[in-house]
Amino acid sequence: MTTGLADFYRYNLWANLSLLDVCAQLSDEQLDATMEGTFGSVRETLVHMLASEEGYAGHVTGAYITPRLKDLTAFPGFDELRRRAKMAGEKLITFAEQGELDRVLYLDEGTYEASVMIVLIQAINHGVDHRSQIATVLSLQGVELPDLSGWGYNDAMHSADVWEG
Repeated sequence: MTTGLADFYRYNLWANLSLLDVCAQLSDEQLDATMEGTFGSVRETLVHMLASEEGYAGHVTGAYITPRLKDLTAFPGFDELRRRAKMAGEKLITFAEQGELDRVLYLDEGTYEASVMIVLIQAINHGVDHRSQIATVLSLQGVELPDLSGWGYNDAMHSADVWEG
């Protein structure tokens, strides 16, 4: 198996989809739960996390998914969140494999300068941070989550017979 930058985005997509699978089974009460120190409710955090990922994918590729998740006024449902997570995740994987990693971007209407690599780092950091917040809120409610760590990803890849050799 070849490894590289794209593996971080394969992991990120797997973790997002694994979390969505669990959350799709939860009650409205569980999805609306929050706690101090987190972004918001589980539902709000999922939408924010995936809307941001769409934005990161758009920043680095120049092709935004429309309509943008951040512009929707109602919760789009888990099928739509899953579809969008796949679209943004696959864009990031492809870009990590083939994109111009040394390009400079001008974000926030040109007021903030960052290299593509910084945006890619932020995409991973942002996802890990918010998945952790959701995991904390849900674990306090007694919801058991899959292991979303790198070890959990490794185990899932082995059990899916993804590894060569």
